[in-house]
Amino acid sequence: MTQRLLVRATGQARPGQLARVSRLLDDGGIQLLDINQRVTLDQAVLEVLIESDDDSAVLSLRSGPSWQAVEDETGLELSLHQVDQAAMKRAPTPSSDLIMTLMADRLSATLLAQVDELVSQQGLVVECLQRLSGFNASNDAASAGGVCLDYHLHGESVDIEVLRQSLLALATEQGIDIALQEDSPWRHQRRLICFDMDSTLIKAEVIDELARRHGVFDAVAAITERAMRGEIDFQQSFRERMAMLNGLSESVLEDIAGNLELMDGLERLMTHLKRLGYRTAILSGGFTYFARYLQQRLGFDEVHANELIIDAGVVTGEVQLPIVDAGRKAELLLDMAKRHGIAPEQTVAVGDGANDLKMLACAGMGVAFHAKPLVREKARISLSHQGLDALLYLLGHDDAALQAQ
Repeated sequence: MTQRLLVRATGQARPGQLARVSRLLDDGGIQLLDINQRVTLDQAVLEVLIESDDDSAVLSLRSGPSWQAVEDETGLELSLHQVDQAAMKRAPTPSSDLIMTLMADRLSATLLAQVDELVSQQGLVVECLQRLSGFNASNDAASAGGVCLDYHLHGESVDIEVLRQSLLALATEQGIDIALQEDSPWRHQRRLICFDMDSTLIKAEVIDELARRHGVFDAVAAITERAMRGEIDFQQSFRERMAMLNGLSESVLEDIAGNLELMDGLERLMTHLKRLGYRTAILSGGFTYFARYLQQRLGFDEVHANELIIDAGVVTGEVQLPIVDAGRKAELLLDMAKRHGIAPEQTVAVGDGANDLKMLACAGMGVAFHAKPLVREKARISLSHQGLDALLYLLGHDDAALQAQ
């Protein structure tokens, strides 16, 4: 009778342990079906799924002198476990493989329990849990820069949207970020990342700053806010705000550009994205003058935004077509991907306002960053508390590997 069993080996990690356990199985005439190993703080867990048609071979494996010899030589404790044969023969059912990324200032047992309860309500099993952030024994957010855990989840007939909304509610309540995405090969194959500019790459809405210098801030800011919440059409709001800037001195632009405050984590993010070979672009309903300033400073590959029309040293308030609105952003993202031979699934979009929703929806991964409530609810992924460099975690990069490169 064919038997399937699980050999589990645990203990302090040492070189050569996998080879010694493998030879033990080979010498016993055991067929190896699958293998998994993980190490946490120098403690190794090695699991090997085996199969044998010979009951005596399995018995001699466990009771023979080689088993004890391997334990003595490797420092591992070996155990043998029966596998549910009936479960392995059941017909496959619709299943989901998900990646859940938890980002918080610090870990707590209560938080982990709350997250697992929501996951288990959907019948999901945590198949793998690993830390992507650097380890800090004190769990001190100030010194560690926060904690990121990556969960690999598996389940059948999962209502992903229900889970996403419940995790979003918990994240909002706890002041943390939880991102959920379907697992696929594309996660480690993203190639193009497109960013909104205002309130995403920089901590300002430039058009509001221009209005402040021109004495029309309150009127312009009110229209900006309504547009970002999706209450009025972007093109309409853009024309209205531009008209209010008529007569603004060109000299103001350079001063504002030189004092733009970058979003937290942006410089670290761009350093790694460029080194890792990602193509980056700014797709903004703001102005090319400021987008090009960021391009020169941080190395973005492309910039697409609206032009400020200047005549005789002053802003005219006129609008140059086409206006970069929500539809135009989505078109530009897909066009860039096509020009560079990049599949839509390999694209990422990051933005904060209603004007970004179409871009977030058409990208392989859409991330609402410090976004308005409407955008957080509609986007597949939302980051509301972390810096922009948290995007590296969503792309599957861990701090240890990034620091080693």
